[in-house]
Amino acid sequence: MAAIQSETSARYPGSARGSFAPVQGFVGRMREDKGLMRRVLMIGGVAVVAIAALAFWLMGGRYVSTDDSYVQTAKLMVSTDVSGLVKTVNVHEGQRVKKGQVLFTLDPRPFQIALDNAKAQLGQVVQAVQSTKSDYQSMLSTADAQRAQVDLNQRNYDRYAALLKANAIAPATYDQARLTLATSQQQLVAAEQAAKTQLAKLNGNPNIAPEQTPQYQAAKAAVDEAQRQLNHATVRAPFDGIVAEVDSLQPGTLVISAMSAFSTTSAVGLIGTGKVWIEAHMKETDLTHVKSGDPVSITIDTYPGRTWHGHVDAVSAASGAAFSVLPAENASGNWVKVTQRIPTRIVIDRKKGDPELRSGMSAVVDIDTGKRTWQRLFSDR
Repeated sequence: MAAIQSETSARYPGSARGSFAPVQGFVGRMREDKGLMRRVLMIGGVAVVAIAALAFWLMGGRYVSTDDSYVQTAKLMVSTDVSGLVKTVNVHEGQRVKKGQVLFTLDPRPFQIALDNAKAQLGQVVQAVQSTKSDYQSMLSTADAQRAQVDLNQRNYDRYAALLKANAIAPATYDQARLTLATSQQQLVAAEQAAKTQLAKLNGNPNIAPEQTPQYQAAKAAVDEAQRQLNHATVRAPFDGIVAEVDSLQPGTLVISAMSAFSTTSAVGLIGTGKVWIEAHMKETDLTHVKSGDPVSITIDTYPGRTWHGHVDAVSAASGAAFSVLPAENASGNWVKVTQRIPTRIVIDRKKGDPELRSGMSAVVDIDTGKRTWQRLFSDR
């Protein structure tokens, strides 16, 4: 047996490490051949980089981000729908106000005069209704008296007609009785018609309350409108916020309701401090797997190094270009395809002690879609 082992070792030197011999030989040749070493390292290095890049690409793609994002809050130019002279401005620039707090007031005297006049008109309507009811009762009495007169004239006429047949009276006396009867009948018809006219003014109800008549309701509507205008002469904050653009509104400024929406001199700016959100303009190609509820990481340029968290609230049903005043006309002329951006609303999960976020601040958002590239490759098939 020893002889066999000696013979084997002599025939195959290094047989104990025979499996590593090719590798050792290749490494030895590379040490001797520098050109071979360079080729191997170049090819191997490119292969390693390619594999690493492929792995990184397959494992990435979970997050989509954009820096075309801005903080948004409720904001409004608070004005009024009535015209008048500004009497007082009750706030100053940057002041925090609560819902219902007075921002500015108009001179109330014209509105108070209009209200008093409308109330007077309402009182006159009530008096007119009461007078109409009295007139109706009076006309009913007149009609009843006239009806009694017609009955009397009818009896006289019948009596004279019988006497005429007996040649006991002259024909002229009979004719006079007939004329008297016809006249009284016409007067009765006129009295009844006048009573019906007055009753129509009372909506067919002689005991109607003044509040149920159309005249009263019209006058009451005028009073309500005058009261509304007087109330709107005092402009209040519709929600909690911080006022702005106050200096453009001064006492004595004429506020014209028709121009309030087009002029800053007729309104006070109000920036809401309640609900704050991010409006991110995402590329349409990044929204493939974005859905409501996806978690979002948010950074604000004003506060570097600080991160807010939130979630996707809604993705707009149309691109920003769809709401443009002058939308693109791609049906004619030269056309260049441009990736559209879709407004995406992101709700911020704010915590106590967070820095204040102001409307218009720039932000960067990273949306976690929960799907890596390799998952998308398989899920899209």
